[in-house]
Amino acid sequence: MLAEERRGQLLELVRLRRFASLPELTEELSVSESTVRRDLETLEEQGSLRRIHGGVLYAGDSPKLPHFDARQPAQWPQKKAIARVAAELIEDGDTVLLDGGSTTYEVARLLVGRPLHIVTTSLPVANLLAADSRSDLVLIGGNVCPRSGVAQGPYANKMLGMVRVRKAILSVAGINEDGFFNNNLMLIETERAMMDAADEVIVVADSSKFGRQSLGHLCSLADVDRLVADDGITEQWRNKITDAGVDLLIVEGR
Repeated sequence: MLAEERRGQLLELVRLRRFASLPELTEELSVSESTVRRDLETLEEQGSLRRIHGGVLYAGDSPKLPHFDARQPAQWPQKKAIARVAAELIEDGDTVLLDGGSTTYEVARLLVGRPLHIVTTSLPVANLLAADSRSDLVLIGGNVCPRSGVAQGPYANKMLGMVRVRKAILSVAGINEDGFFNNNLMLIETERAMMDAADEVIVVADSSKFGRQSLGHLCSLADVDRLVADDGITEQWRNKITDAGVDLLIVEGR
């Protein structure tokens, strides 16, 4: 059997069961444990599966949202590196609020299989975590943006006003001296409600976002607690962020 065909069968087994142990997969595929481990590593790198203690979980696919899918390849290595560091800021048992940005989605991939309470406005994130028996999932409702699959607007804001979380992880479209920006005015109001619901606000943003602004102003630099960015940002921007009192975490982007 060709490796590609075998991995396709493995992925389909896990998709149907949502969770599978290593012995189950070796028996079903009639291959060695080392072969299954190599296949799992490849599929996890592709984002299809998530290995946890005792086996593997199906990571799922995002709904077919062209705008969401088109944003993901941009600054891909940087976003994945930022997501790894952001995920490390989350402790088991935390209650975490996630928005619908592409970098936030990469954070969500790394949270599959962990004992957490997840609150999200994002249909792709919810789809990713819905089959995870180790986490509790709350999906915020509201007006769903057809391009990104994110709930926003007054219904979402009202529901967010009823929850409290330890950490909120947000993506932005631009950062300049005036603060953080996003390109959807209704989304901005919902993200402000997310910030109000959180004890700690963490922004994840790759270096391409710095020195830019977008349609609407979300908040000032000092209104967030932490910012995770890649090492493509200049020394000048590093100083501006830290001078605003923000805990800046820099990751190697390549």
